[in-house]
Amino acid sequence: MAEQIFPTGTLMAGKRGLIMGVANKNSIAWAIARQLAAQGAELAFTYQGDKLKRRVEPLAASVGSDTLCDCDVTNDAQMDATFQTLKDKWGKIDFLVHAIAFAGKDQLAGSFIENTTRDGFKSALDISAYSFVDAGRRASEIMNDGGAMVTLTYLGSERVIPNYNVMGVAKAALEASTRYMAADLGPRQIRVNAISAGPIKTLAAAGIGSGRHMFRFNKAAAATQDNTDPMGVAGAALYLLSDLGLSCTGETHHVDGGFHAIGMPQEDALKASMEG
Repeated sequence: MAEQIFPTGTLMAGKRGLIMGVANKNSIAWAIARQLAAQGAELAFTYQGDKLKRRVEPLAASVGSDTLCDCDVTNDAQMDATFQTLKDKWGKIDFLVHAIAFAGKDQLAGSFIENTTRDGFKSALDISAYSFVDAGRRASEIMNDGGAMVTLTYLGSERVIPNYNVMGVAKAALEASTRYMAADLGPRQIRVNAISAGPIKTLAAAGIGSGRHMFRFNKAAAATQDNTDPMGVAGAALYLLSDLGLSCTGETHHVDGGFHAIGMPQEDALKASMEG
């Protein structure tokens, strides 16, 4: 695959913010980070543990960032330390990107009702939804001049996707949280939105059963008849986090080649999705 070149400019010049959830160079969060950096943003990153630090550190350095925080979103002390680091370094921040989700692999296959455990449910909701609420509250405390937040969701929050299971429930909670956060923070000119991206080959997507079929079907049935490009998601994030998105808040913005708008795919598209 050819190296993607992100459009450069000054839309984010003078703005500083935190990227949570980069796992490797294929992460959607990393595409967003590259686009924000190309538009002049100064970035900080979180990671969890030494293994992810080894992946994230060189990526951060490539966009001129040396601010990395070890942050388990279920650990209040680490969350406190992360946002204190940003306050000490910058005084304030302008944006937050939240791209964190987790459900055990045993929860993401087969029957939702049979395979969803109490602990699995609580863990998925805590890490995938509450972490945005918690991070958003902490970020808002150092957004002195307004700001913007974006989280990542998926169509499995609205429709049944085979093997997505409890993650679909967690993403539905995430989207509802986005709306409530937008209402709470709107008077302070802090905007909160979600991007519902189509399937992209990331580390997270690899954990979903029947993933190959999902990619084939989405490509065949989408209005564009193509899979979602990370650059498209990054562009949407740029719009929502920059002054271009000034009056947009509480939205779940679909970036999936129009897949969400299709009620029934064309017959030839359906046949194509079954091939290979």
